[in-house]
Order: sequence, then C-alpha cells, then structure tokens
Amino acid sequence: MTYPELESPVDEEEGGPKKTFWAHLEDLRKVLIRSTLAIVAALVVCLLMDQKLMQILEYPLKRMEMFDKPHSAVTLQLGDTRLGPVKIDHDQFSAVPAGSTAHLVFNLETVKIGDEQVLALKPVSVDPSVESNVGIRLHNLGPAEGFFVAFHVAMYGAVILSSPFWLFFIGQFMLPALHVRERKVLFIWLGWSSTLFMVGVAMTYFVLLPVSLRASVEYSELLGFSAADWRAEEYIGFVTKFLLGMGIGFQFPVLILILVKMGLLTHTTLAKYRRHVCVLSFFLGAVLTTPEVITQVAMAIPLYLLYEISIWIAWYWDRKKRKAEKAAAVS
Repeated sequence: MTYPELESPVDEEEGGPKKTFWAHLEDLRKVLIRSTLAIVAALVVCLLMDQKLMQILEYPLKRMEMFDKPHSAVTLQLGDTRLGPVKIDHDQFSAVPAGSTAHLVFNLETVKIGDEQVLALKPVSVDPSVESNVGIRLHNLGPAEGFFVAFHVAMYGAVILSSPFWLFFIGQFMLPALHVRERKVLFIWLGWSSTLFMVGVAMTYFVLLPVSLRASVEYSELLGFSAADWRAEEYIGFVTKFLLGMGIGFQFPVLILILVKMGLLTHTTLAKYRRHVCVLSFFLGAVLTTPEVITQVAMAIPLYLLYEISIWIAWYWDRKKRKAEKAAAVS
C-alpha cells in the first residue's frame, strides 16, 4: 500500500511537512515497532547482567547500615552450612570481647570429654577487611519466584537502557509537527524536566531510600516483629515504585511553571494556595509511593519545597515582565 508524498515543501517557520492521516498512522506504527524492538534487545542484555542490576537495587540496603550502631557479628559454621552473620554483644556471647566490633567466625565441632561427645566452638581466622553482612536478607519464597524477580528487574533495566532509542523514535514522529521556535521551547522544558527527574531519583536512591528502609526496620522491631528477612519481589517493587514516584513527583514545578507561562497562574495565586498544596503533596506521596507513612512524608517534604521554589520563580518572572513593560512604555 502506498501513501501520498509530501503535500507542501518543508518551511522552517511553518513546521514540518504535512501528511495525510494514514501517513501519520503508518509513521506511528513504525515508531511502536522500533521502540518495541529496542526494548526487547535491551531486555536480552539486561537478562544477561541481572546480577549486576540486582546489586544496584540492593545498594540502598547497604547504605542503610550506616545508621546502625557499631556492633560485633558472629557466624557459626557446620561443614558447608553457615548460620549468620548475626549481631551480638558481649552479654549475649562471652566469646565476643567487650566493646568489640569484629566479625568472628566459629566452626562447630565435637570434642570427646570422657565418654561423652560435647559440641564446641573453634575460632576461625577471618580477614578483617571482609565486611559482615548482617543487614536485611532478601529471599525468594517460591519455586518460580526467582524467575519472576529476574524478569522484573531486567524489564525495569531494559526500559531505562533503551530510553534514548524510543525517545528518539517518538521525537522523530512528533517534532516535524512543531515550528522551529516551538521546538526550542520544548527542548528547554524537556531539559529541565529530565534534570529534575534525575535529581529526584538520585536523591531518593542515595538519601531517602536508606532512611525509609531504616525507619521501616525500626518500626517493625518496635512492634516486636523481626525485620531481618524480606521477600525479594516486594523489595524490588518498593524500590522501583519509590524511585519512579519521586522522579514523577519532581515534575510538579515544571507543570506549575508551564501554567504560569501560559498565564493561567500567577505567583499571587500560587502563594494563596500554599496550604492546599501541602495537603496535595501528602496525597501525591500516598499515590506515587507505597502506603507507608514514613515514605509518604519523605516524598511530601521535597514536593512542597519545590512548590515554594516555583512561587519565587513565578515572582521573578512577573517582576522581570513588569520591568520590561515599564521600560517599553518609557521608550
């Protein structure tokens, strides 16, 4: 099936070439196919490096340990079976020196005393540079759960890894319809939007996630529950949803400032609805993250601070505009 060629020459000021509806539909079909192929190719690559991706997602768990108090750790070994490492102090285990923060390893062995066999602990030398991983341990609790976890991690990674390609394909489809000036404005706003998205994700990954995870553990222990073992699938869902939610939440000032540029909002109007936005920030924290108070607060505070910054930017724009109008009137 053939489609009509361009109906008019390309004009830099008038935007891109004009096409029929069916030509646009054909272009959209090509965009979807190419984007899907890019994601599938990235998915294959991510499946081959699933272990590395999982280490990236587990990094907030390791950072969470920086909030722990110094402690010693003990591991018990019986053949190829290891128990631990577990946190312990001198009062619970006299073999641990008082005030020590070392990682001690003992072999469980039997010693014959008289006619009886007694279980004894034999110290094993441990490299002091080896860290004692006594934090949260992730588990798969079903025969197929490991496959689902690996696929979910690879899928998240594939969407991110292939994003330059499918964004390029979408841009090829949409940009010809815009004027040159509209393209420049769009690139500026997309640049700020991408920057805010990455800032939100980075702040969540390095700061908010470790704090939220630590708080979750403390809250569980306060209720009398153990928080040493988590399901891997639930942890991955929590982390990815929190990261994505915060990245989307950081688009809040971009949306507000676009409305300001369109003349639908002013800095006076924004300042008037401060209290409403405070409530809205907590609502967005509940919708874009998990239903847990600490996480919602951790997201609501940055969102509200971004709203305050948006008010000051809108005030600056309005002041600059009034100065320009005054200067034009004088001249």
